[in-house]
Formats: sequence, structure tokens, C-alpha cells
Amino acid sequence: MELYDVLIVGGGPIGLACALEAKKKGLRYIVIEKGTVANSLYNYPLYMTFFSTADRLEIDEIPFITTKPKPGRQDALEYYQGIARQKDINIRLYEKVLNIEKSTFFQVETSKQIYFAKNVIVATGFYDIPNLMDIPGEHLPKVKHYYTEPYPYAFQNVAVVGSSNSAVDAALEVYRKGGNVTMIVRHHEISNSVKYWVKPDIENRIKEGSIKAQFGAELVEVKPDSVVFKTSNNEIKEIENDFVLAMTGYLPDFEFLRAIGINLKGDCHNPHYNPETMETNLKGIYLAGVVCGGKDTHLWFIENSRIHARLIIQDIIGKNNN
Repeated sequence: MELYDVLIVGGGPIGLACALEAKKKGLRYIVIEKGTVANSLYNYPLYMTFFSTADRLEIDEIPFITTKPKPGRQDALEYYQGIARQKDINIRLYEKVLNIEKSTFFQVETSKQIYFAKNVIVATGFYDIPNLMDIPGEHLPKVKHYYTEPYPYAFQNVAVVGSSNSAVDAALEVYRKGGNVTMIVRHHEISNSVKYWVKPDIENRIKEGSIKAQFGAELVEVKPDSVVFKTSNNEIKEIENDFVLAMTGYLPDFEFLRAIGINLKGDCHNPHYNPETMETNLKGIYLAGVVCGGKDTHLWFIENSRIHARLIIQDIIGKNNN
């Protein structure tokens, strides 16, 4: 039986940071990732630009070199996948963790085999499960919860649901490729979290009428050739529609967390963990990165959760020395 000191679930930026910290401390570790390295970033929109500057996205003090003021998706993939290659990270790709049980050690069942580890770090992010609208027609093929590029939507009637960065980027890009865009926004204005260099752009396009916006509105039904929404005055309106880009956010895999025994608290499903060590209510299982925030996925991101790697490995080393 091969026994690891640390098994890391998730090969994104924070999972890689945990692996690098474990490697520096001489721990026997392995990373299990259900997709490619930095899989969530791979699934981001093709032309996405980070809010953070490159130095804020660095892990393990490895320089993130780019000529751009703000790095994009491809820059980040080159950086994180480059680290995995150069540092020879022990990672298994396209292998999904199915279950974790504890006996003498943790037994981690994946889609390919079973691993044994003294400690487990869950760094699974949040980009895998769309926050559904739960309305009739949501599962029609025309409804997309992930947006990659604007070209499929040229000359189409497109409804963009939401007003955060992903919704605004999609609306602007589709409009500029000839799409007829209508934004359906639950709030009464574009979100203040939208990137500061993009917010004036979307507001001006709405003001001039190039992009239509229904503020204080809620999508209530998707039909094959139209969408139905409720206005701020509780009127029901229906407009022609070819595609719906439902940029309503994403959620951590709460079912997986519950299944392995992690306590979730309140309406936001905040997972229980010690902020000084990142250890959960299950001794030996730690959380790292965005997954720590529950439904509040804007609480943690790469630049402020890089520290989790050091806190976790420091706690594991401390236990080994006692």
C-alpha cells in the first residue's frame, strides 16, 4: 500500500500552491484533478482578463511574467501549467475523486483507483456547478450557463442574465460581433464589482441603446423562440430570443462536501474550518481556496487564498513533529 502524507483534491492554482508547499517540506504528496491543470481557468471565456495584476496571481514566489497590465486566461494557463511541468508536480489528471472515507488512514476512491493518505486537502474551487434559475425551459439547448466566445451568437437575439463581470463581458463581446443583446438584470444597476475599466463601457452602450437592459427584472420562462420576464413593475413581457446566456454564477460541490462529512452552516452553506489551520470538523481534512466561502464565491480568490497552502502544510508538519 502506497501511503501519502497529503492528498490534494483539485489541480487549480491553490491546489498547486499546496503541492509546492508540501514538496518544499519533504512531504509525500499527490494531486488528483478531474480535468486538466487549472481546469477551471481552462473553461473561462477565451478572452477573459483578470481583475488582479500578475504579481497577485503568483504562487510560491514564482514570477508571473507578462507584458500586459492585466493577464488573461491564456497567460494564466501558461503560468500554472508551466509550473506543473517545471516543478514536476506529482499530479493525476482526468481522474475524479468519488469518495473519501477514514479508517486508520484516509481512503480516497477515484474514477480510476484507490489512494491512501494521512491528510487530505480539498481545493476544488466552484466553477463546476451552475447556480440554476429553476425556471421552465432552463434545460433547453439554447440556454448556456458557460460562455466561451461571441462568434456563435453573431446576428442572433441573445438574452444575457446577470450584471457581474461574466455577464458584462459576454454582453459586450456578443454585441460587438453583431448580436442583438438584451440584458436581464435582477438589480437596478450594473454591479459595482464589474472591472473598473469595463463598467463605463457597458453603461455607455446601454445608455446609447446599443445594448438593451431590463433592470429590476427577472427571467421567468424560456421558450424555443422567445423568453418571458417580469419587469420591475411586475409586468410580464415576452421578446424574441435565440440564445440565453445565464451568467448567474457557480457553486462549490456541496453534495461532495456533505458526503465526506464536512459540516455546512447557514443558507450560504459555509463549510466549517479553523481559519488558523484550515482544518475542517474532520481531523486531517483541510479546505483551501474558493471552496471555503460556500455560496459566497466572491469571498476567496487566488490572490487572498494563496496563504492557505502555508497554513495547512505548517499545521500538518506541526502534527508530525508532536
